[in-house]
Amino acid sequence: MRKEYLFKSNAKAIVVIENGIIRITRKGLLSFATQGLKGEKSIPIKNVTAIQLKKPGLTTGYIQFSQHGMMESKGGVFEATTDENTIIFNSKKDYAQALEIKEYIESLQQSEPASTAESTTSEADELIKFKELLDAGVITEEEFAAKKKQILGL
Repeated sequence: MRKEYLFKSNAKAIVVIENGIIRITRKGLLSFATQGLKGEKSIPIKNVTAIQLKKPGLTTGYIQFSQHGMMESKGGVFEATTDENTIIFNSKKDYAQALEIKEYIESLQQSEPASTAESTTSEADELIKFKELLDAGVITEEEFAAKKKQILGL
């Protein structure tokens, strides 16, 4: 199912959620000033570890996606304006959309099987094990590459 959201206040952004991916596309001069020419940002939903939502009031509101292995900005609104994983907004309509995005993503994450995190860890462990065998000279570069493709399903 494809869901699309257009944030019009502050820096304009289009958020599309489809096939397990969150895609953020920036538009407008303010987005260019704060984000530059970074292009579209794609975030796999399975990698989202937290969603922070701040309601607009005295300051701008925002929705921020945290991911595995990434440091989210912790400086509040001021740092959020330049964080590529954050969408800032002012209006109640945009806040309602952000709340809907948060609830939708969390519902998708709850419907995923619990074994997903376990298989990711075991895949990483397998790769580390074979890399150590390669470094020790037990297996060749070709054998390692073949095993890596097999483990990652490539």
